[in-house]
Amino acid sequence: MSESAAKPRPGLLRSSALVGAMTMISRVLGLLRDVVIASFVGASANADAFFIAFKIPNFLRRLFAEGAFSQAFVPVLADYKEEGPHAAVQALVNRTAGVLGGALLLLTSLTVAASPLVAMLFAPGFIGQGEKFELTAQLIRITFPYLLLISMTGFCGAVLNSYGRFAVPAFTPVFLNLSLIFAAIVASPWFSEPVYALAWGVFFAGIVQLLFQLPSLYRLDLVPRPVWDTRDEGVRRILKLMVPALFGVSVSQINLLLDTVLASFLPTGSISWLYYSDRLSELPLGVFGVAIATVILPNLSAHRAAAREERFASTLDWAMRCILLIGIPSALALVLLAEPILVTLFQYGELTANDVTMSALSLRAYSLGLLAFMLVKVLAPGFYARKDTRTPVKIGIVAMVANMVLNLVLVLPLMYYYNIGHVGLALATSLAAWLNAGLLLRGLLLRGVFHWQRGWAGFMLRLGLATVAMCAVLLYLTAPVDSWLGWGVAQRGLQMALLCGAGVGVYLLVHLACGTRLRHLRAPVGV
Repeated sequence: MSESAAKPRPGLLRSSALVGAMTMISRVLGLLRDVVIASFVGASANADAFFIAFKIPNFLRRLFAEGAFSQAFVPVLADYKEEGPHAAVQALVNRTAGVLGGALLLLTSLTVAASPLVAMLFAPGFIGQGEKFELTAQLIRITFPYLLLISMTGFCGAVLNSYGRFAVPAFTPVFLNLSLIFAAIVASPWFSEPVYALAWGVFFAGIVQLLFQLPSLYRLDLVPRPVWDTRDEGVRRILKLMVPALFGVSVSQINLLLDTVLASFLPTGSISWLYYSDRLSELPLGVFGVAIATVILPNLSAHRAAAREERFASTLDWAMRCILLIGIPSALALVLLAEPILVTLFQYGELTANDVTMSALSLRAYSLGLLAFMLVKVLAPGFYARKDTRTPVKIGIVAMVANMVLNLVLVLPLMYYYNIGHVGLALATSLAAWLNAGLLLRGLLLRGVFHWQRGWAGFMLRLGLATVAMCAVLLYLTAPVDSWLGWGVAQRGLQMALLCGAGVGVYLLVHLACGTRLRHLRAPVGV
């Protein structure tokens, strides 16, 4: 018997907390990484070039590693675990690794060979800017192999998550942050242009992250031995689910990539401003939204495979409450504290006060859609766990078209009248995310897959009172932006810590006073 069969699956709340804690470590280091990058390259033309080269494999990673592939692979793996012996699971892992790895190796080889064409596709606004365009193409050659490495890492992580081993996959992103910090501080003096060191840091991080997964898979006796076999029944089922899911589950990432393409036509620095603000808005999304989504997908798939429909619905209900509990106060805090957070973290070295102002505007625009981004993370698995890929695809198409229309409606006037076109890109993305989340929820309700559990009225009342109290405290305690700009790093850090502590403290105290208890956060019995 395999090790997995001998141990029960941990509870959802404990698993989510574990993933959240590991992800928090990664995100904190990610912020430190971005602080270091901002001090080295700021929001310069070279910074824009690096962020383009970094975003391309990262975007595709979220399709192949964390998005469409995971949503298609995990339900099929759950069926194999439920119905077949360990040998069948091993065979599925081997053949999936072979097909996924082989396809990505081909894609990587073609992209490295044709990097100028890729630069033209993803950053057409750089055409005609000789040095900036050439630098972008060179950096893509270095960073793009990261896609192959991190996608295989994501594949290994999906296997581990399916067996309740959440800690290792959640901790793995730490190595990317450490690698980039090392590249910026230690390796950059070896290069004539620091961004080359950052690009090589991305490449080597992919190698380390993949190797880190293998010991845990060895203990499960599931180390992949790649076999190319596209005729395998399990592989065909995964591909059938994955192809439409490539669009449906990753619509928010496609929208962000379209924003990057359009931002290449905007003034120098726009891509960097969007990058820094997007990174901050992704902190609560990555720590809580992704953590909960990571944990519920295997559980939803298992409930569906065993025909436990009521547990399926209650798991989704629990996930939505957790998302609202974190997402609403997080979004409002980012809106209220945009400038102080950016000044505290990034306004050193090459990053200017104007860069902070511009980044704060797009951070507020992204924050308006933060809750929607988080809801999409937990609502989409409700379809994919049931092997329904058509509905999210249709919804994704609607959201993407809406995003493109909103880009034109918002970017042009904001650019012409206020010279802040990048804010229009962020705002359009947020509005499209709300449309995406709303249509996903509507689809689950209409199919009877999800229905509201008891206690929502009291939950929303407690949440509303606690959030209003938190916002009032933050507004009262926050000093003017000029004061933050005049403070040194120690005083900035102390003031930010006090603000965050006061906001979180008041939020929790009001919840406790209104009757919220830890038992309200636990997943339903049997989930």
